[in-house]
Amino acid sequence: MEEFESKLLPILRQGVAIIKMVFFKRLKKHLIGQNPDREAAFINTLTGAVVNDIFSTSGTEEPFASFVRENRNLIHETLRNVPFDLVDMMAPLTDALRIQVLCDRQEGIDSLSILVHANELKILLVPKEIPLPASFMKLVRELGNRHDLLLSPEIKKRDSPVN
Repeated sequence: MEEFESKLLPILRQGVAIIKMVFFKRLKKHLIGQNPDREAAFINTLTGAVVNDIFSTSGTEEPFASFVRENRNLIHETLRNVPFDLVDMMAPLTDALRIQVLCDRQEGIDSLSILVHANELKILLVPKEIPLPASFMKLVRELGNRHDLLLSPEIKKRDSPVN
């Protein structure tokens, strides 16, 4: 079982990363449409700040940390609008967040606060069941292919250890 988990966790984490990339691309496209007068670098950084907030990843290095402090209100407004502006991303985000927390738990990390935060943002679909690894990886493959993201061989394989 331990060997299975040692192969499974990295693949699941790659799947979470793919969902994050898809969400980044979708949110960035949305924000460009909403803010055509903003520079591309600003939109990229805003998008990154929103993704980092949702997945509780810190960007403490400069100049990113300064951007987050200076644009906190805009970041919060964008976060509040995600469930309305990107409705079709709520299920993949919910699955990715839950898988991330499950992987963290397997590695002895308590990251349950990520789900609490996502629920507060109205991003977490609470009645949705926790995905099984195979169904999560199927979703990852579909979204990755649809958004022209390069998938690792482990994710591309139909007969990966998660199936």
